[in-house]
Amino acid sequence: MRAKKIIWELLNKDGLSIKRTDNLFSFIGITYGIPLKEIKEDFADLIKNGKILDYEKDKYIAIPSKNYVRGTFIGNSKGFGFCQVDDVEMEDIFIPANGCQGVLDGDKIIVKILSQSDEGSDGRVIKIYKPLNIIAGVIVKQGKNYFIDPDNSHIPFMIKVAGSDVEFEEQDRVTARIERDTTLKAQVIEVLGKSDDVKALELAIIRDHQLIEEFSPSVLNEVKLLPQEVLENQLKGRKDLTGDVIFTIDGLDAKDLDDAVSIKKDGDGYLLGVHIADVGEYVKYNSVIDEEAFNRGTSVYFPTSVLPMLPRELSNGICSLNEGVKRLTLTCEMKVDKEGNVKSHKIYESVIQSKARLNYTDVNKVLMGETADDKTQSVKEELLLMNELSHKITEKNKKAGCLDFEIPEVQFIFDENGMAVGFAKRERNDAHILIENFMVLANQTIAKEFCDREIPFVYRVHDKPRKEKTQDVVDFLKGLNLKTPPIPQDITPEYYQNLIKLAEGETYAETVNKVILRSMQKARYANECLGHFGLSLKYYCHFTSPIRRYPDLTIHRIIKECLHKGQLSGNRIEELENFTNDASLQSSVTEKNADKAERDVDDLWKAYLMKDRIGENFEGIISSVTNFGFFVELDNTVEGLVRIENLPDSGILLFEKQLKLKGNSMTFAVGDRIEVKLTAANVFTRKIDFDFVRFISRVK
Repeated sequence: MRAKKIIWELLNKDGLSIKRTDNLFSFIGITYGIPLKEIKEDFADLIKNGKILDYEKDKYIAIPSKNYVRGTFIGNSKGFGFCQVDDVEMEDIFIPANGCQGVLDGDKIIVKILSQSDEGSDGRVIKIYKPLNIIAGVIVKQGKNYFIDPDNSHIPFMIKVAGSDVEFEEQDRVTARIERDTTLKAQVIEVLGKSDDVKALELAIIRDHQLIEEFSPSVLNEVKLLPQEVLENQLKGRKDLTGDVIFTIDGLDAKDLDDAVSIKKDGDGYLLGVHIADVGEYVKYNSVIDEEAFNRGTSVYFPTSVLPMLPRELSNGICSLNEGVKRLTLTCEMKVDKEGNVKSHKIYESVIQSKARLNYTDVNKVLMGETADDKTQSVKEELLLMNELSHKITEKNKKAGCLDFEIPEVQFIFDENGMAVGFAKRERNDAHILIENFMVLANQTIAKEFCDREIPFVYRVHDKPRKEKTQDVVDFLKGLNLKTPPIPQDITPEYYQNLIKLAEGETYAETVNKVILRSMQKARYANECLGHFGLSLKYYCHFTSPIRRYPDLTIHRIIKECLHKGQLSGNRIEELENFTNDASLQSSVTEKNADKAERDVDDLWKAYLMKDRIGENFEGIISSVTNFGFFVELDNTVEGLVRIENLPDSGILLFEKQLKLKGNSMTFAVGDRIEVKLTAANVFTRKIDFDFVRFISRVK
C-alpha cells in the first residue's frame, strides 16, 4: 500500500524508461525503506487495476496521464463503441470499429486518445485490464452446436458454447463464463429459468452487472467469529446513551437500520443527536469481510430483494440498530441554533438502545396531527420538536441555494409469490425530509471537521455544471417563453435554484426539473474536499450509512482512529491518502453499476406490469425528444417511446436546443401533456412503445 503512490508518481513524470523493473523496486526500497515484497505486490496490483500500463518494452506510464485513460467499454450493435472514463471528468471517448481490438461491452479498458475537438474525443483500445467474464443470455441451437444469444444488446453476436457445468436445454436463460483465446467461447455455469420467465430475466440483469448474491465461505467463516450481542469489554471508553430517548425512522420493509436520532431543547435552540451504527468496530481494515465490502462498494436494492454489502449477520444483526437491544454507535452530537445552524458539535463512540423502530408512514401521521400507533405516539413530543427543527433547516438550505428537484421514484406492490401486481410514485413526506435533513447536517459537520484537520478522508463531491450544459437549459426554458436570467461567469446553486423557480406551479414543472437535473454532473466520491454543488455545501461526506456504503465505513474507521490516537501524522497520513483515493474511485464505479442495475430491474417490472394493458390509453408528459421520436413519461413513472414514423405528420425535424420535434403542421415539445396508446411492452428489451393520440395541454 505504501509503495503505490510512490510508484505512480515516479511513472507520472512523463513515463519512466527502465531496463528492468528490479531497478525501480531497488530504488524505492532503498530510498523509502519499504520491503521488496510489498513493492512488488503494489506494482502488480497497479497493473492489475489498470493504474499503470506497460505501453512499450521496458516503459511504463501512470494512468491517467498523457493521452491515456482507463474506463469501461460501452459497445454498439454496429461494431463501434465508447469508453466511459473512470478517473477524470470527461465525456465518453468514441472508439471506431477498427480501434476496438475485440473488446466486449463491460470490459475494463485502457484507451489511447488519438484526437480531441469540441465535438468530442476519439481513441483506440490499448489493453483490456479486467475482461468481462460472465454473461447472461438464451441458449440457441444451430445445427449440432449451441450458442448463447446475449441479453446484453451491446454484444451484437452469439457466442458458441464450448462446455457446461450444468445440463441445459434450448431456450433456457443461462449465465456463462467467457473464455478468450483465438476465438470467444462460453461455458454454461448456471440455468436461470426459461427465456420468458420474468424472475429469470431479473437474475440475468443481476448477473450481467457482475453483481454477487452469495458471500464466500471465507467471509461467512469470519462472520461466525464476530459476537452477535454487545460485549462488556466493548463498552470501555464509550458514552452510555442507553437511557436516552433514541429511535430509528425507516421504511416499513427496511431491515438494515444504520441511523438513529434524538433531540432535546437547548435554550432557544436544539441538541440534535445522530447515532450511526459503529460498523468499523466489527469490520476491520484488510479483513476478509472488508475486502469483500470494498469489492461490492454498496448494497444494491431491487423491488423484491437486496444484495447487501455486508453479510446479513452484520447488516440485519449486530450492526443494525434494532429496537430494544444495545448497539455500538458513532454519535455526532450537534448544538443547533433556532435558524438551523450548527454552533458546536462533538463526535464520540457510544452505546445506545433504540426505544422504538418507527416508520415514515406512522411518523408522518403524528407530524400531520393525526393519531398513530402507541409506539409512535409515545415519542410524539420528540417528533414534533424534530419536525420544528427540520422545517428551519429546510428554510436555511433554500436560502443557501440548495436544489430540491422533487423527482418521483417508483414503488412496486408485490403479491405473496413475489410477483408485481401494481406500482405508483413513492411517497415523500415530512418524515422523509426530517431524516434527510438530519443526515445531511451530520454529514456536513463531519466533513468540515476532518477537512479542517487536513486528515485524509472520503468526501461526496458534486462539481458545478459545465457552461455549455447550462446554456442548453437556458435555451430550453426560453423555448417555453420563460424569461431567464443571464448566465453568470461563475455558475452558482442560487442561479440554478432561480431556474427551477421559473416553472413552479406549471404543469411541466417536473419535466423542467428533469431537464435541469440532466444538465448537471454526477456526484462522485473523492479524497479531496471539493464541495457539493447540488446541496450548496462547501463540506460534505457520506457518514450515515456504513452498513450499505463503503465510503461511510472508510471514514468511520478514520474517525475512530483519530478518537483513539488524536492527530495522525507521518507514514500513516500517506497510507490513508492512498487508501482513501482507492476507496473513492472504487466506490464511484460500484455506485454507478448498482444504479444502472436497479434502473434495469425497475424497467423490467414496469414492462411486465404493462404488457397486459396493450391497447389502453394513458396520459403523460413528453420527457425528451430525439431524431427518431420522443419519450413520454406516464403519471405512474413508466416511460416509453413514440416513434417518429408513427406520428400523424410529415417532414418532422429535431430542434435539439429547443427540445422540440417540428413537422409540417404539428410541434411536439418537452413538457407537452398528451394522451397515448400503449402498443408494446417488451420484457426482454425492457422497452415500452406508445402511439400518439392527442394533445391535452401544451407548453407556452
